[in-house]
Amino acid sequence: MTTTTLAKALNGGLRRAMDADPKVLVMGEDVGKLGGVFRVTDGLQKDFGEDRVIDTPLAESGIVGTAIGLALRGYRPVVEIQFDGFVYPAFDQIVSQLAKMRARSLGAVSLPVVVRIPVGGGIGAVEHHSESNEAYFAHTAGLRVVACSTPDDAYWMVQQAVACEDPVLLYEPKRRYWDKGEVDEARAWDDLTPLHAARVLREGTDVTVAAYGPTVRTALDAAAAAEREGTSLEVLDLRSLSPLDLGALEASVARTGRLVVVHEAPTFLGLGAEVAARVTERCFYRLEAPVLRVGGYDVPYPPSRLEDAFLPDLDRVLDAVDRSLAF
Repeated sequence: MTTTTLAKALNGGLRRAMDADPKVLVMGEDVGKLGGVFRVTDGLQKDFGEDRVIDTPLAESGIVGTAIGLALRGYRPVVEIQFDGFVYPAFDQIVSQLAKMRARSLGAVSLPVVVRIPVGGGIGAVEHHSESNEAYFAHTAGLRVVACSTPDDAYWMVQQAVACEDPVLLYEPKRRYWDKGEVDEARAWDDLTPLHAARVLREGTDVTVAAYGPTVRTALDAAAAAEREGTSLEVLDLRSLSPLDLGALEASVARTGRLVVVHEAPTFLGLGAEVAARVTERCFYRLEAPVLRVGGYDVPYPPSRLEDAFLPDLDRVLDAVDRSLAF
């Protein structure tokens, strides 16, 4: 068991995957000599060489298109999109090619490509650097979309994503890159939480708070604050956005009778809307209150001086909890 940051845990997970399989490649803008803008790939090019850790041109469509070709030839590329808002030039490649190849070939061809996307705000960045665009891709059949929230999950989820035969989009919460936590590097592969399973991080009895990626810590902070007021919140880390672990959601809501969903993306047509609809369908007679959502506002991401007012925080989560309990 070691204590490390989420960014270094991702680095360790990539290193382990590359050690295990010479067909695993890392590609992206500045991932080699610089080690990535967040230093997630630091040292990998030095240790594995320029043929396996490839600095690419500033061309996301070309990066993903090249990864598709490599996957067709038996490689397992891991693509880094430098910032979430930079993924849009590659949208056509991801949605029209990467997501469709297995269905197009009637299952004969798989594309084991991992697309790593630093997601969300909270770092004081300029426009196009603080997007939360996961719903676009979770909506697309053929893509698996997951989000890590802790160093241990980051370390193992990137390896599980590399091992998956389907394309996986791994969302990494950029404002949590420097958060520290324990990583159990000795865990057996069969003992890992499955890639698409949610996990209860804190048990509770009054309200379930479901979150993923950067808002998981916000939910845990809210649960700690609520406990001081005598309210017991259960925190569920969704981890997988497509597919959703509906069984875990249903089981948690059956215990609490209430659900608040938290994410950074705007609530309009966000993941919270799908979660609310599915839980309402499956748990209608167990719900004591409507499913509530806490998220960003339906506006373009604001300048850095205003992002604290945009991002869901402890107070907004606790307000939703109070509204839920008032029913």
